[in-house]
Amino acid sequence: MLAAGAGKTFETKPPSLGVLQAFGVHDEPRRLPGGQGTSWVSGGLVFKPDVAPEFQEWYGTVLGTIGDEGFRLAKAVPALDGAWTHNGWSATVVLSGSEPNYRVLTTWLEIIKAARAFHQATSALPKPDFLHRTQGWWSKADKRTWDVDSRTLEPELGSLVTRLRAPCTDLGPAQLIHGDLTMNVLFEAERPPGIIDVSPYWRPASYADGIILADALCWHGLDRAALEELNVPVAAIARGLLFRVLTTQERINDGVGMDFLKDEIARYEKAASAIGL
Repeated sequence: MLAAGAGKTFETKPPSLGVLQAFGVHDEPRRLPGGQGTSWVSGGLVFKPDVAPEFQEWYGTVLGTIGDEGFRLAKAVPALDGAWTHNGWSATVVLSGSEPNYRVLTTWLEIIKAARAFHQATSALPKPDFLHRTQGWWSKADKRTWDVDSRTLEPELGSLVTRLRAPCTDLGPAQLIHGDLTMNVLFEAERPPGIIDVSPYWRPASYADGIILADALCWHGLDRAALEELNVPVAAIARGLLFRVLTTQERINDGVGMDFLKDEIARYEKAASAIGL
């Protein structure tokens, strides 16, 4: 997606019959809503295209071994021949549950709680080798969020970046985190929250919390008064908001997203004001 809530769908074809058969399913695939519009479900599995084999192998053999106290993880599923991808497609189990009501404070309390449970479970994992090779808007923006550089910024974003960097103090040791949890936590009565679409980064766990609340402030109507209940440091929220601002910049660098710039800046400014910047 262009940004949390900016709304662009990337058209893809469904997985072929050969791909479905490779994973042992035969049902007609149907597109899943949300995200980039590239995921399909068939036979109890979610299929995604263009997943790096090394990521999916790590997902299946390393991430899939963590405990699940306080959350459910959408586990990776290998093909029938044992490979973790087939013709560029990967599969994970379908998790039961649905998106919560983002307009109520309890939703954010539960998302933060699930995030912290997940990051407790991943805290001892080693850094994956593939992380330093990842590219794309989000990876580039994450690197810029943590490494100050002098690359060009849109004039409308420059002063905002300066303000957001000011409170970005140390957030603690780096570990494996899910850096895009906001709309990737599913709720189901009487069961722990389900975590899907893992976006791995090697950063402090509170950075993930900060991204969640930055998204909540920008796109889901969270108000300033609710922040105290959520117990996430301003430094973490500022860093998370900086990440989203710099993702906007990376999109613009590739000639994408100018139509959304005015709206996104207004949202970022409102979020920055909510945390006192």
